[in-house]
Amino acid sequence: MGCGRVGILLTQELVKDGHQVTVIDKNRSAFDRLPPGFEAKQVVGLGFDKDVLEEAGIKEADAFLAVSSGDNSNIVSARVAREHYHVSKVIARIYDPMRAEIYERLNIPTVSTTRWGVKQMMLMLDFEREEIRESLAGGDLIRLRLPVPEHLVGKAVSSLELDGQIVVVGVDRGGTGFIPVAGSTFQEGDHAALVVHKDALETLDELLTPIGEH
Repeated sequence: MGCGRVGILLTQELVKDGHQVTVIDKNRSAFDRLPPGFEAKQVVGLGFDKDVLEEAGIKEADAFLAVSSGDNSNIVSARVAREHYHVSKVIARIYDPMRAEIYERLNIPTVSTTRWGVKQMMLMLDFEREEIRESLAGGDLIRLRLPVPEHLVGKAVSSLELDGQIVVVGVDRGGTGFIPVAGSTFQEGDHAALVVHKDALETLDELLTPIGEH
């Protein structure tokens, strides 16, 4: 639901992956933004209207994505899809981060563009943009790719880990990669792929800094 910029990009990606997609928007003119000849069913109407949803095929849908520009429309339509039609996967975009947290408790996954944007900016203050791969679990977990510092060369990969806070999930070595096991060590030129809890970023910084420079 929602044929704005996000809705169009989602539609393009889903169709590209071989899915059948229906786009709902209250304004017929919104569909003019879709590329010519684009294969997606178009339904004009409100995304929380049951007649509109059923015309769109909600009863056979595997997923429902509410990405209009209105928080209220997104959450109401998401609840109808989840609670009335029992769609197995429902996601709503919410601008207000406080609302997003409330709806998460109602078992409706939300994407808060405001909250996500703030967390990304905070990350960029501490890391180069190319080092940040993505944030996970609502921003609590961060996936990074970092060059292994000289003082860790020859050391165990586990020396860059901390139980429950920092995990090295892979090592890039000369264009090839491997998943580390007990006894794996870093070599010069390695890059480490890590998953880090947001509260452990300072600890990670300490591990990446030679002891004499702390």
